[in-house]
Amino acid sequence: MSASVNEKVPDGDVESAYTLNELRSPPAPSVPLPRPELTAGYRPNGGNSRAKIIGEFRTLSIHVTDTKEGRPDKSIKKDVSDLSTLEWHNLSTDEVATRVGVSPKTGLDTPMAARRLTQNGKNVISPPPRNLAKKIFFYIFPGFGSLLFIGSVICFIAWRPLGDPNPSAANLALAVILLLVILLQAGFNAWQDFSTGRVMASITGMLPTDILVTRDGETFNVPAANLVLGDIVKITLGSKVPADLRLIEVSSDLRFDRSILTGESNAIAATLDATDINFMESRNIALQGTLCTSGSGVGICVGLGDYTVFGRIAKQAATERTGPTPLQREIRRFVLLIASMAFTVAAIIIILWGGWLRKDHPGFISVSTLLVDCVSVAVAFIPEGLPICVTLSLTVVARAMRKSDILCKSLSTVESLGSVNLILSDKTGTLTTNKMTVASVAIGGNAHSVQEAVAMAIKSESDGESVRALAAVAGLCNDAVFEESSYDKAGDSMPVALRKVHGDATDSAVLRFSEEVSPVSDLRDSWEELGKLAFNSKNKFALKLFKSNSTNPSYPIIKSDNYTSSDLLLLVKGAPDVLMGRCSNFIDASGTTCPIDRPTIFSISSIQEDFASRGMRVLLLAKRIITPNDLELEREGSALDPTHSEDHLVALNTGLCIIGLVALVDPPRDDTAHTVSVCRRAGIRFAMVTGDFALTAASIARQVGIITNPVAEVQHLSDLPRDKPLDEIPEFNSDKELDDKLTSIVLSGPEMMTMTESQWKQVLTFDELVFARTSPQQKLQIVRTFQNGGCTVAVTGDGVNDAPALKQADVGVAVAGGSEVAMEAADLILLSNFSAIITGIEHGRLCFENLRKSITYLLPAGSFSELMPVVVNVLFGLPQALSSIQMIIICVATDTLPALSLVYEKPEADLLLRKPRDRKKDRLVNWKLMLHAYAFLGILESFASMVGAFYFGFQLNGVPFSALWLKYGGADVDPDVLAELTNKAQSIYFFNLVVMQWFNLLSTRTRRLSIFQQNPIKGRKTRNNHLFLAIIAGLALAFFFSYVPVFQNILLTRGVKAQYFFLPMAYGLVILFIDESRKWWNRGHPKSLLAKVAW
Repeated sequence: MSASVNEKVPDGDVESAYTLNELRSPPAPSVPLPRPELTAGYRPNGGNSRAKIIGEFRTLSIHVTDTKEGRPDKSIKKDVSDLSTLEWHNLSTDEVATRVGVSPKTGLDTPMAARRLTQNGKNVISPPPRNLAKKIFFYIFPGFGSLLFIGSVICFIAWRPLGDPNPSAANLALAVILLLVILLQAGFNAWQDFSTGRVMASITGMLPTDILVTRDGETFNVPAANLVLGDIVKITLGSKVPADLRLIEVSSDLRFDRSILTGESNAIAATLDATDINFMESRNIALQGTLCTSGSGVGICVGLGDYTVFGRIAKQAATERTGPTPLQREIRRFVLLIASMAFTVAAIIIILWGGWLRKDHPGFISVSTLLVDCVSVAVAFIPEGLPICVTLSLTVVARAMRKSDILCKSLSTVESLGSVNLILSDKTGTLTTNKMTVASVAIGGNAHSVQEAVAMAIKSESDGESVRALAAVAGLCNDAVFEESSYDKAGDSMPVALRKVHGDATDSAVLRFSEEVSPVSDLRDSWEELGKLAFNSKNKFALKLFKSNSTNPSYPIIKSDNYTSSDLLLLVKGAPDVLMGRCSNFIDASGTTCPIDRPTIFSISSIQEDFASRGMRVLLLAKRIITPNDLELEREGSALDPTHSEDHLVALNTGLCIIGLVALVDPPRDDTAHTVSVCRRAGIRFAMVTGDFALTAASIARQVGIITNPVAEVQHLSDLPRDKPLDEIPEFNSDKELDDKLTSIVLSGPEMMTMTESQWKQVLTFDELVFARTSPQQKLQIVRTFQNGGCTVAVTGDGVNDAPALKQADVGVAVAGGSEVAMEAADLILLSNFSAIITGIEHGRLCFENLRKSITYLLPAGSFSELMPVVVNVLFGLPQALSSIQMIIICVATDTLPALSLVYEKPEADLLLRKPRDRKKDRLVNWKLMLHAYAFLGILESFASMVGAFYFGFQLNGVPFSALWLKYGGADVDPDVLAELTNKAQSIYFFNLVVMQWFNLLSTRTRRLSIFQQNPIKGRKTRNNHLFLAIIAGLALAFFFSYVPVFQNILLTRGVKAQYFFLPMAYGLVILFIDESRKWWNRGHPKSLLAKVAW
């Protein structure tokens, strides 16, 4: 191959590494490459190169990148650039074969295929890269891990060399324990990551396993993963395309369903020549992952694995989020808050020691003791059990959601669903059943229900003429077929509604209507199909050309048609607004053909709008008699041949005769209205985003409760001033009561393209929203607009074209059965019906609630009551009432298990009656929670524990409080006696906290309800047996570290008398009674000051 040809090998071509060597012989002439003839207006080399990327893919690529809220990904930009340079569709068949070194007839030889497979790898999409070192680092040092590690290093230093010549074993033990805590948290994080990392199967599961390939002149099956560049692949009906193929042979009816890539549900006809400047849009390219819906063909592999269009999109959708979730941001904020408080108190202690204690009381605190005191402050502030609580809470909630048919991919986003205040929901198949049926028909300006129409066709000769013609068109201009097994032996006794149909939802519904009037099989036997054009989003109609097999043709031919045996019959169905202008006649109710006039057009349009306003999808059915004279007309110098050319078929699609309208209904799911109602009571706005017409979308929205206002009160774009000042537009009012008046608006995709910034801000203030005729780009625009307005947005979707919006959303919700790319981009997957999202919202809110309860439980003893002994020791010269090791035991053992039991708490009854939390205002830890934990619980627990330590530990053992107050290590007490009494007093303080925390646990488990309303023992919806198991286990651990002699010697812990367990129980009952009284008052006085400061 010459240099000039080599230079044209597309960038990113996996074959380029070896084609320069393997394909040099025989040399190709250095001449300009031939170009195939293209459709009008197609310029292969003209215009901006960016225009080569089709609108939909350009939006997918760029917007998926933008959702990362960070630096642009250069690799993704390169993918888009590579796609724009692909020219396989522009080349002739011979040139494609030459470039990849293959014979279209015999295929590759086996050694060459094996060599290419070894050199370039398998035809699979690469999994996302895994950075193991980074993972391990963040297992160990997230959140509090770094603080604990610093504390451990300080304790080692305090042990030695600062502790020499008499290093304290307690300092060494504290250092080791801190390291063990870090390793425990890291191990738990690693386990959680491993157990959830394989939730989603690889997106390569979408690809076929075996495919027909021609090699060495023989055709046989090979695994799709073993395909190589240049393989000759045969595509048959029902097969999935295993790679990007340049088609070299196509049957006249070869069509591909590209909805998995483009969102277009209608099959696209295949061609041999390029039809578009874009590789992805050209019909002579079969794209990997698409489905062959009819016909057969042969293609050459030109894109494999990551280098296919499917692979490029999947690669972008599979990249990890760089932006933190709301919960991650809250945890990070809490870590910074605790760290700043710990550093502040430690700094104050160091300043006091350096400026006061070191000078006035030089023997009180040594350098090593100072360092341990600072570590004690950090240990006191840090709730070491919180990271495990967070992970376990997310895991428990995710498992509960899985039981409700919600698969949670990312545990960190479980809570995000609970903070969602806007749901953007698809319509078809999500809010509706996706099971269409014909509900009404219209003939000659008269509308009838389908039951009335069928009765007319069966019973009436004259009035039923037009209905029978309509039903015949419905049956003939239709690609759906009944499954043979759906008939009994007689062939007609099984009810039509129960017969299984192969075909899309629209064709299936129209076929059943036709069968109700007359057997479709008999009808099709009497007509021979000569050509057809499938429905597509560009034409918005489908047509078929027939020739009668009988001298006495059956319906849809009627007497007034003057049909002869030499004539052909063209049947058309499609969007009324598209076909109406192509019609010149119509059939009235009596079956007479009449010319169309303005009143007729107005009548038909009125019926169409009426059907659409009732949520129906409307099709217009028409026909045309094609005479031999029509076929003799010339088009661009050649005679019309409608049996071989789609363009010729379209050219005949004029002068049509309207048979009638067919209205189909896709009923809402039974639980959709309930789902919308529950979400609205929960303070969540529910918006519909659909590709249907505005009237149809608004009607369905009204049926399911998304729109509650009368039609006259629903606003549109024309009601929004274009230039209203932004500062005069109020914010959305989220404080409306359920009986307050709501505002509604319906917008369409074309209108959105003309909206100003002011109009968009006005849209954000509406309660009820419907977006109709939207494209994937506009869906993404809607998501971003509401996010910029402060909303937490959930998006549902199931196609590749939904991946950017799913990824951009705060919570992406995919529907099982959709594309793997969408499921890869989403955070949650609904495995059954849409109503499961209610359970997801409840559990998401419950996750946040239970985390707050765990933190509220941990802070009084695990933070405040541990800090007080250090502060009292430094400021007032008293012995430290709680050792640093006992602080760790409380945080890691005795407090962690009860805190973990709170993650199993059931939701309070009013959880779905509260508004979603505002991520900017409602923090995981706010001043109200801190006030409750420190000023109420913390002070009571600390005071009671201090009394127990200094009265029962020192006073009753002969050392009065006055002998210790302000002594700063100079107390007139035997040092050995003082040390032993300090150990006992610390143990009394320790067990006092452990027991009082039991009652803190019982009071903290509810925020509003009484313990009797949320009974932890009785009632399936309120019972939590984990509470009492955790209390028993925590007490056992306290005994283990305090009564085992080896720990008493190393950790300086001591056992306590039985009486010191009952006194803290009395103190705890006081706490429980005060908190129950507070909740009782707040329930009766929700607007009181006490209720407003409640956590």
